[in-house]
Amino acid sequence: MNAHYCFAVSSLNPSPVIIAHDKIPQSIKAAANFSQIPSWVSLKSTPSSLQTQENINKAQIESIHLISLSKQGKLKEAREFLKQMEDAGISVSPRSYKCLFEACGKIKSLLDGRLFHEQMQRTVKNPPEFLENSVLKMYCECGSLADALKVFDEMRERNLVSWNTIISAYAENGVFDEGFCMFSNMLELETKPNGSTYIGFLRSLLNPSGLEIGKQIHSHAIRSGLGSNASVNTAISNMYVKCGWLEGAELVFEKMSEKNAVAWTGIMVGYTQAERQMDALALFAKMVNEGVELDEYVFSIVLKACAGLEELNFGRQIHGHIVKLGLESEVSVGTPLVDFYVKCSNLESATKAFEWISEPNDVSWSALITGYCQMGEFEEALKTFESLRTRSVDINSFTYTSIFQACSALADFNSGAQAHADAMKSSLVAYQHGESAMITMYSRCGRLDYATRVFESIDDPDAVAWTAIIAGYAYQGNAPEALKLFRRMQDCGVRPNAVTFIAVLTACSHSGLVIEGRQYLESMSSNYGVATTIDHYDCMVDIYSRAGFLQEALELIRSMPFSPDAMSWKCLLGGCWTYRNLEIGELAAENLFQLDPEDTAGYILMFNLYASFGKWKEAANVRKMMAERNLRKELSCSWITVKGKVHRFIVGDKHHPQTEEIYSKLEALDDSVIKEETGLLTEEDASNSLPERKEQLLVHSERLALAFGLISTPSSAPVVVFKNLRACKDCHDFGKQVSLITGREIVVRDSFRFHHFKLGECSCKDYW
Repeated sequence: MNAHYCFAVSSLNPSPVIIAHDKIPQSIKAAANFSQIPSWVSLKSTPSSLQTQENINKAQIESIHLISLSKQGKLKEAREFLKQMEDAGISVSPRSYKCLFEACGKIKSLLDGRLFHEQMQRTVKNPPEFLENSVLKMYCECGSLADALKVFDEMRERNLVSWNTIISAYAENGVFDEGFCMFSNMLELETKPNGSTYIGFLRSLLNPSGLEIGKQIHSHAIRSGLGSNASVNTAISNMYVKCGWLEGAELVFEKMSEKNAVAWTGIMVGYTQAERQMDALALFAKMVNEGVELDEYVFSIVLKACAGLEELNFGRQIHGHIVKLGLESEVSVGTPLVDFYVKCSNLESATKAFEWISEPNDVSWSALITGYCQMGEFEEALKTFESLRTRSVDINSFTYTSIFQACSALADFNSGAQAHADAMKSSLVAYQHGESAMITMYSRCGRLDYATRVFESIDDPDAVAWTAIIAGYAYQGNAPEALKLFRRMQDCGVRPNAVTFIAVLTACSHSGLVIEGRQYLESMSSNYGVATTIDHYDCMVDIYSRAGFLQEALELIRSMPFSPDAMSWKCLLGGCWTYRNLEIGELAAENLFQLDPEDTAGYILMFNLYASFGKWKEAANVRKMMAERNLRKELSCSWITVKGKVHRFIVGDKHHPQTEEIYSKLEALDDSVIKEETGLLTEEDASNSLPERKEQLLVHSERLALAFGLISTPSSAPVVVFKNLRACKDCHDFGKQVSLITGREIVVRDSFRFHHFKLGECSCKDYW
């Protein structure tokens, strides 16, 4: 540091300072070291014959020290040091003041700026023009137009820099009328504007409200002889893009004789914002053909256009171009690459692109985690998040929102609650979207108490938050509370949206509220201004089917204003199985197999329906159809969290370390609980062909998880089991009877809803 200090001084005044420096006492030399600031010792008077020379040298030394403090942003130390210099009668150089004002403007410290300005006014007579401009710029950057105008009015002489500074400040703060007045005054005083004058004004026009002003500035720039200025034309073109007049931007761009990369990129941004991605790609191709130098921003825009079109092949060509230029490791290019591959559902390429980034930032990590969530790789999303937490990289609110969604899908209460706590500590819960994701996460984890607490903490919940909490209660089968919240939502003046009505109709479906469901469907458009979709009609078909109104459900399918989809017929087929209606069931299955021939649940429902009527030949045909189409039933899985660890089970699982204890517990239960399996195929069967009777005797995953919960949790705690498929009737009855025999509360969340078993009864009232 001493070497730097000597070099800095000698560079300003070589010969005299070196000589004087040799005569400075050692204490002064040490104190002047920048690493030991502030320097008080060097301010003491020196009773020597060289006092005048040393005072000059001290002023130079202390000015350098002051400049160092300002560049480090140490304004408090600079204030104290400045006071000591004033008390010691040591003058401050204009350059030092300039650095102080620049530091104040950079961190927008208006208080310090005013203090330094006041001292400058006391100690500097007739400040040079550049210093007055520095003060003016500082006040503008700190947002104090009143102080800036006062300085501007008191300036002895104003040059073009002064006018450009004050005009740009008014424009940036949206005070366009005052900016124009200043501009007019400048012209009256015969100060000719230059390109920077127009560019500063144009950059502040960011939305359609500034279009007319922008056109006037454009016109004036042409009259001023700057119509061919490349920088001005680029600013005009970009201004038209931001103000929403893409045609004007194109006209300016096409007339430009010299186009830089900024001009090309600005038009590409306009095309992308206007959903004209193909035009953006064509423009990029033209850039390449004309040999325009490409930068990181160009690639980020063109990759965004590719992502919007899901144009994987073109994007890969751009990726190849990026590799050739050696930009793949740059975070500004690598992150858009990750986002592009994620939006094209190519997670493997997204992961590779991420790994190439030398120093991924929070946006890079967020893009990858979002990709895992979008592709259903929720466990991988959590693993990536855990890896992120071990690194010195900031985590943004979008990442936490994605993690809440992952925990919701996995019903991982512990990880979700931990992420919630971390996000709260860092104030990174995204307003509305993050809070709504938390509500859904807690609801899906069976903790409506937490979900309600989050919802009630929101000052002004929007439709998304209201929908999340309504859906939470609907998912639990608590229709009265869900509908009560819906009414409260309307009383608060929040308009429900299409998804809100899905939640409301789901609540009606799970509670058998047929009349209410029909009323809500019929009033959507007339009373709430929400257009109905096929999803809403499917909900109504489900309401009818679950309640046994199969003919009404069929009539609705035939008369609704949409072509029925696979879900329409699947809901009806489910009702036919529950109420054993073979005639309508066959019709529903026929249509379902045509619309979605790979949905295994439909085949299983139809097989069971045939078997219940003793139609084994038809049932065998369903088996044959599944085999011919190589359909494999989704493997049933149940899991339970004990002491923060997730324990997973599949049908007939014997891999758990406590397998013997689990099976012993099942055997110890009363024989009346463990019923003999029927000959029907249930959703637990995981093979691609129908199992023989001995395979049906395998213990279902839900029972294994339940048995493990009984032996691993306190008797006073509820046993909470999660399952990826719909609970079969046998396991549902098993849960009721175990709750009666053991006196334990049992909670099972299947793919449809929550079941709360208590003293032999289920919260669904056997209606699911």
